[in-house]
Amino acid sequence: MTLARKGVWAASAAVVLALLVVFGLPVIASTQIVRDSVASQMSAWSGYRVRLDETPQIQVWPAFRAVLHDVSLADWNPGDPAPVVEAERIEIDLSALAALRGDVVFTKMRLIRPLIRLRPGEDGYTLPAPKGWGKLARSVEAARALVSSAPASPDLQGLPNDVFGTIEIVEGRLIAQGSGEHTDLMTSITGQLDWPALNRQASLSASGIWHGESVKIAASSAQPLILLGGGSAPVDVSIQSAPANATYKGTASFAGDSFIDGQISLAAPSLNRLMEWTHALTFAGNRVGPVTLSAQVTGDQRRLKFENAAIGFNGSGGKGLLDVSLGNGRPAVAGTLAFDALDLRALLNAFNPFSRTVMADGREQHLRIGGFDVDLRLSSTTAALGSVKLSGVAAAVKVKDGLETFDVSDASAFGGNLQFGMRADRTGAQDMIELRMTGEQIQTGEFGAAFGLERLVPQAQGSFSLMVRGTGSDLETVLQGADGSFTATLGKGTVPGLDMTRFLALSQEGDFFPLAALSEGTLAIDNAELRATITKGVAQIDRADARSGPYAISLDGLVPIAGRGLALYGTLGHAQNEAAAPPAPLMFFVGGSWSAPFIASFHAPAPQ
Repeated sequence: MTLARKGVWAASAAVVLALLVVFGLPVIASTQIVRDSVASQMSAWSGYRVRLDETPQIQVWPAFRAVLHDVSLADWNPGDPAPVVEAERIEIDLSALAALRGDVVFTKMRLIRPLIRLRPGEDGYTLPAPKGWGKLARSVEAARALVSSAPASPDLQGLPNDVFGTIEIVEGRLIAQGSGEHTDLMTSITGQLDWPALNRQASLSASGIWHGESVKIAASSAQPLILLGGGSAPVDVSIQSAPANATYKGTASFAGDSFIDGQISLAAPSLNRLMEWTHALTFAGNRVGPVTLSAQVTGDQRRLKFENAAIGFNGSGGKGLLDVSLGNGRPAVAGTLAFDALDLRALLNAFNPFSRTVMADGREQHLRIGGFDVDLRLSSTTAALGSVKLSGVAAAVKVKDGLETFDVSDASAFGGNLQFGMRADRTGAQDMIELRMTGEQIQTGEFGAAFGLERLVPQAQGSFSLMVRGTGSDLETVLQGADGSFTATLGKGTVPGLDMTRFLALSQEGDFFPLAALSEGTLAIDNAELRATITKGVAQIDRADARSGPYAISLDGLVPIAGRGLALYGTLGHAQNEAAAPPAPLMFFVGGSWSAPFIASFHAPAPQ
């Protein structure tokens, strides 16, 4: 036979085979596949009861495919089977060669607009357990047996090697089904699971809408069946969304309390938005963000340890160790972080005593309700609190048992040392707020200027201590009824906005005059001391003395710290150690408001 004739016979055989496949497959499908074979195989794999409302349609071109309409997978409750998965349409790509042998082998399954129902349980939402004879369930049990016999290194050769294929979902919906009610967990789900065989690698890529935000998820594992069987296997996961991007690469186990050991990273443009999106807590006040985290994480559902953690927020970057406890009771976050530069205002926005948390249902709560405990130790080479620059900062944040504290125990600023802190006690009927600040050997002029206070603030080195304690939901309310104390001692310096010569001249005229009339001069002081007791929002001056050359100045009276009024009485006389006999002292009254005080002066009666 010539080569040309052999070629003609080969081509003819190919044409005949193609014709047999094209015209024979529908016949084979109608006799061997349509008669419940597809439904039986779906049930055999899933373990659920499969119901088809319509006879499957068989397509030969461009792929050998069975198209199923109105499909449901239900549990095996004999009285009233509950649907687990419902789909408007399922397209199943079949092996043509297997069909010619009379077998049904799925190569790809495409679920169009499926509805997947999860049931609530002790460990969250799960799919109802399928019938034990499902091929996938049996394979998981086989993997579990291998893991149980050798947890550290199960025999991978003993894993089932059944062909699985690809599952694709288009416009799916995931809901939590309760007693007669349901809640959307994720909608607009589109994705694909590629799992060529049960003993091979699997990968998942999907997108959907969760809590109102579009999310993309990618995950893969070299041994997914070992993972499903409770063993430890490599896992690679990434999540992309507008509120946050996160990745994890390492090993994981889903048995018992679960376990992870790998590298995690997280980046969010706003801490507030991230917590709102996850339906966790929302911090009131100014926004906090962006936030980043990368660390080696190990632990289980009860405790996670973040080692070599690098955390950043609002431009601050720190490194250290974080420990998250998730066991019984309230979750707790503890750790130690060291920063090169720290934004203290961002911390205050998150942990100030007036912060309230807003839960997912809109209820306004404090951190103590539905929140978490915190014990963080922070240090920083430099720090900023608005325009205030500090160095050598040591700080701590604590939230526990209804008590919240934010303390800066050490910081260098304004040529001296500063300490300040806030404490909220929420264990009683009303929130008790305590604010404290101390400064040692600081330049008071620089301190005042940093807070926009320059007029009448002494330009001297000194020390001070302030403590106020009261109830209220904001600073003004607390100050209106606060109790506490204030002390200050100053060395040699000046007080801008006080002209002694002008004061004496206007006092001789015997009429009251505005304090602003003295603003052109400066009062030199040798030293000064102030002590005040604060009761129900009013400062009672116990002692206020200053020495200015030959003069001794003293004040007493009342100052509402949350109001705008003044009621002060003062005395101007000669210092006690002056050689000249002191004349009758000049007495004066300071009244009006903080913004526009006035002075009325008169001479004290001469001693009899």
